[in-house]
Amino acid sequence: MTEETTAMPAKTPADTKSAVRDVVTVKLPADSAYLSVLRTATAGLAARLDFTLDEIEDLRIAVDEACAMLLAQAVPGTDLECQFELSGDAMRIAVSVLTVDGALPSRDTFAWTVLSSLAGDVDSAVGADDRVTVTLRKRRGAAGAQ
Repeated sequence: MTEETTAMPAKTPADTKSAVRDVVTVKLPADSAYLSVLRTATAGLAARLDFTLDEIEDLRIAVDEACAMLLAQAVPGTDLECQFELSGDAMRIAVSVLTVDGALPSRDTFAWTVLSSLAGDVDSAVGADDRVTVTLRKRRGAAGAQ
């Protein structure tokens, strides 16, 4: 035992449950043929957080829509990366891909409106090498609370 491990306070099961923060990353070819993998992963991870069936379906559709936005401008032959962060009663999903021009998805489209309605909090950003990321944040039971 090291000094660091002996100095850590004991955690109760309730402490552990509220402090749980898992990060799952899925990387796959930037091709619409693989989106069913992300929809399935989204549903499974949302179920792990006890999201309702309606919330799970909303997230599945939102992830699909975010990917469709990004795949339209993806550099051919690159990978689509999806990072799921699970914490307590919330899920954060960040979908990113290297793009041809680094253009952010337009926020004044019907697709963006649908995405915001389904996922709650939605944002986008451009990173290094024109990598565009769309981030979705949904809290369990937050219907109508956007």
